[in-house]
Amino acid sequence: MPLEPEPRLDVSVVIPCLDEEAGVGAVVDDAWAGIEASGRSGEVIVVDNGSTDRSVEVASAHGARVIHEARRGYGSAYGRGLAEARGEVIVMADADGTYRLDTLTAFLDAIDDGADLVLGSRFRGTIHPGAMPWLHRHIGNPVLTAILNAFFGVRVSDAHCGLRAIRRSALLRLDLRATGMEFASEMILKAAKRRLRIGEIPIDYYARHGESKLSTFRDGWRHLRFMLVYSPTYLFLVPGGFLLALGALVLAVLAGGPVTILGRPWQIHAMIAASTATLVGAQILQLGLFARSYAVLYMGDHEPVLERLWQRVRLEHGLLAGCLLLLAGGAMLVLVFAEWAGGGFGALRREHESLLGLTLVGLGVQTVFASFFLSLLGLRKDVLAERASARVAGERRELSGARH
Repeated sequence: MPLEPEPRLDVSVVIPCLDEEAGVGAVVDDAWAGIEASGRSGEVIVVDNGSTDRSVEVASAHGARVIHEARRGYGSAYGRGLAEARGEVIVMADADGTYRLDTLTAFLDAIDDGADLVLGSRFRGTIHPGAMPWLHRHIGNPVLTAILNAFFGVRVSDAHCGLRAIRRSALLRLDLRATGMEFASEMILKAAKRRLRIGEIPIDYYARHGESKLSTFRDGWRHLRFMLVYSPTYLFLVPGGFLLALGALVLAVLAGGPVTILGRPWQIHAMIAASTATLVGAQILQLGLFARSYAVLYMGDHEPVLERLWQRVRLEHGLLAGCLLLLAGGAMLVLVFAEWAGGGFGALRREHESLLGLTLVGLGVQTVFASFFLSLLGLRKDVLAERASARVAGERRELSGARH
């Protein structure tokens, strides 16, 4: 997202707009009142996202700088507005009158006090009658906020509040790309990943002017889908690890033949299911490792454990592990085949050992090729060295500044 390198204002208020003729004028007035009350220089930008009513004329008449974004979507509109903003601090708000901007001084003061991103909290403030549907207030927003907090280690009470402020220097680090409503989640989770300081301010939330454009289930799913995609731990590592551990445990128990547990016999059928769970779990874990590696090497994420592993584990280590699995599984299959051949190729009596050997061979093949793929991703491991050098240099500058 290209931003102007030399901002000339203290604050920019960016307001996306799609057919908000009834509310946008009052919102722009509130924004100007808030800027004036703060004693700062500023601008009000309204991003028209294809309005068919008089929203553009109303916003212009009330003193906003109107820009146009042809690509539809909440995130698309904000992407354009943030790129056009010239303020050191950028305040974001909706055009429907649900937020009062004449009190934005509190957001600016929080930024001055050290926060990088400040969110409004409707749940810690006051939600006025008719402002939020029951489903959104008691299920949708709380559940999605709880998931975001759990996945990304943040502690916010209202992850989807449309009133927020962000420091310009922090915005440059986020590389925001979402085009829809999930833009709100993207900003918070990327701020958490970049270890930015996030604050919250209780606010009032009022009933909107005009008709809502939110789609409860569609937009809720977009938020959830986005969080899952950006959280390989919960999308890949947790289910993959569970399947792998469960499958390996059952394989170990049944490797020598049928067993009776709790009065129930467990035979080859259970072992087939365990083999499947082991191979699928290992594959899911590998996908999670690929995703985390890509995020660290190409998307600027920070993962201390993985970065240390990149420095110490080489392709040869993965190939060795894969070959050991292949050899173990292959040896078992050779022994089973020799016994079977010695018996004249009659009935196969070593089904459990055969299945275990095949599973080990499958794991070995997966490990070998996964190691090669990770090695390809790791062609940019120099990025990690550069980041480490940058962190050391930053710590030295801070130490030097503290001494002076």
